[in-house]
This record gives sequence, structure tokens and C-alpha cells, in this order.
Amino acid sequence: MALSEFATEYSPIVVTRDIPALDTFWRKAVRSAIKEKLMTQPDVFGSPLRQSLKGFWKLRVGDYRVVYKTRGRKVTIFAILHRERIYQEMQKRMIV
Repeated sequence: MALSEFATEYSPIVVTRDIPALDTFWRKAVRSAIKEKLMTQPDVFGSPLRQSLKGFWKLRVGDYRVVYKTRGRKVTIFAILHRERIYQEMQKRMIV
């Protein structure tokens, strides 16, 4: 891993539910965006969320959103969902 790279970690629900639900095209697009953007400059390519999701960031990948947080040199991904569902689903995931 290069010095400039961030380590990535996925919440269990992303691995078991979000990624398998993506079709092949979007899975590749999301994987590429995470590698090229989140692992290098998550604060430059992402946008901070507001209100009840303050502290989380989003990365746009077409109609999909990757919701994450950074801590030091680590990016933790909490959701990868279609833009129509991501924010409601994040509210539910925060309760659990």
C-alpha cells in the first residue's frame, strides 16, 4: 500500500447485502471509484452529509451512493445503495 492510500473497511451489511445486490456493471464502477477516489482522497471526492447523518460522507457513483466515514487513514464504508434508498436505509442502520 502506498503511503498516500487510505485503508478501507466495510461494515458487515455492505458485504452481505449491498455489494451482492449490485449488478456486474455497478459493482465494477463502485469498486473502481472506491479504489481511485476513496482510497486516495476521500475528503476531496466525497461530500459531507448533513442533519441526522452529520459525520458521514457520500461518494456519487452514477445513481448509486457510497456512504462512509474517515478516521485517520482509514475509510469505513457503511452503505452502497441507489440514491432513492440510501438515506432512508442509513437512518435504519444507525438505529441498529
